Amino acid sequence: MNPLFNDLFIFEMANNHQGDVNHGLAIIREMGKIKRKYNINAAVKFQYRQLDTFIHPDYRNNTEAKHISRFLSTELSLDDYYTMVKATREEGLVTICTPFDEESVDIILKHGIEIIKVASASADDWPLLQKIAKAGKPIIASTGGLLMPQIDNLVSFLRHRTVDFAVLHCVGIYPSPDDVLHLNFLEKIIRRYPDVTIGYSGHEAPDNTDVAKIAIAKGAKILERHVGLPTDTIKLNNYSMNPEQVDQWIAATLQAKVICGNNEKSVTQAEIDSLLSLKRGVFAKRALKSGQEITADDVFFAMPCQPGQLTSGEFGRYRAKWKASKDYKVNEGVFETNPPDLYTQIRGIIHQAKGLFTEAGVVLGDNYEVELSHHYGLENFATTGCLIVNIINREYCKKLIVVLPGQSHPSHKHKKKEETFQLLYGDLKAQLEDRQYTLKPGDQLLVERETWHSFSSEKGAIFEEISTTHFRNDSFYEDERIAALDPMQRKTVLEEF
Repeated sequence: MNPLFNDLFIFEMANNHQGDVNHGLAIIREMGKIKRKYNINAAVKFQYRQLDTFIHPDYRNNTEAKHISRFLSTELSLDDYYTMVKATREEGLVTICTPFDEESVDIILKHGIEIIKVASASADDWPLLQKIAKAGKPIIASTGGLLMPQIDNLVSFLRHRTVDFAVLHCVGIYPSPDDVLHLNFLEKIIRRYPDVTIGYSGHEAPDNTDVAKIAIAKGAKILERHVGLPTDTIKLNNYSMNPEQVDQWIAATLQAKVICGNNEKSVTQAEIDSLLSLKRGVFAKRALKSGQEITADDVFFAMPCQPGQLTSGEFGRYRAKWKASKDYKVNEGVFETNPPDLYTQIRGIIHQAKGLFTEAGVVLGDNYEVELSHHYGLENFATTGCLIVNIINREYCKKLIVVLPGQSHPSHKHKKKEETFQLLYGDLKAQLEDRQYTLKPGDQLLVERETWHSFSSEKGAIFEEISTTHFRNDSFYEDERIAALDPMQRKTVLEEF
């Protein structure tokens, strides 16, 4: 994903310069102030139309045709536009432009504008899209008025031309009432195009900041609004924001980003301490001797629970036999840190793997076998190993491999088996001999016989392994400690998952 798209705010000038370059420069300066105030990634967007050819000659004087009189009355020279482009850069803002005809694409290149925007009205204008794609610039495309099959066509078109692009959900009604916004659609296209930056181009009332906050919560990474500068003689339309409204819009969306955080939950010490004050601790119901096994009949649960004290949840969750490390008096808090049992470790692994499958939308079905590969012992599984779901093993073999976050699988090779990996979900790094590969979902990697290979994941991964027949004695490890183990010493087969 192009870094220019990351958390980008687009200030759409459109025709709000009123055909006056000085008024356009005043708008740009106001947007520059807001960009610096909030230290945001922001852009000013222009619109280029070559009106001599864009408007049919028979309609130039037609007052009934929508937009034509507006375009003609606010027309600027190319020199004036270039003056505003330079001013935008001087304010530290990214330059973006929407071309409405092929000639305007050439002018965008001449002006050195950084991003090309595709308007919703042009999102199915294939001659113009061809010209835009050939320009080699990053592209942001709005999708107002397009149904899902049409958006699929647009995304496929841009993907096949290997350009950097982003897609904006948009409703082409000015202003847009709440009941047509359908912001839940953002979640759908984010899932549908996981490798594409998704944003929202809004045309709701200019004092409405709730929509932008919801768009952020739904995952939008780009936000776009029309902006202008009212004066004694200039009145903004009912979907364009004045600088004060832009300021409020930015402040609201940045607060929404803080509230939403990221998709990884972190737990602070303050939260741990707060919840500990509400937990029940384990207390001795009767006197206990050092070395004595602690059973449920020996204790009771009550608050307050002190830091380091055994909680009721810990006592009941683990199958390990709790043993007293010292003598305890009646009513004294029990402070023990006996290690969890093997059963609890395995259940934790299973729950984590199931969670990854659910998150990835991968359904296993009913007919499979699950095994844990733990090359340095199950106690080190969190860092070394993987979970394998064996689905088919005939002349061909199919497995699903789960690599937990932070886990790696040590270097090994096969003499009989050739295999191909395809990453279904997450991130995966694979080392084949002396070459490293970074895979993204959908990528394939062929591992030929006699090839040393290993793999790891930072945030967790699920990949499919398709191979020739698998044989249990056909994995050879570089680490002699692993190579000395019987296959069943480094694997645990699970009867249920």
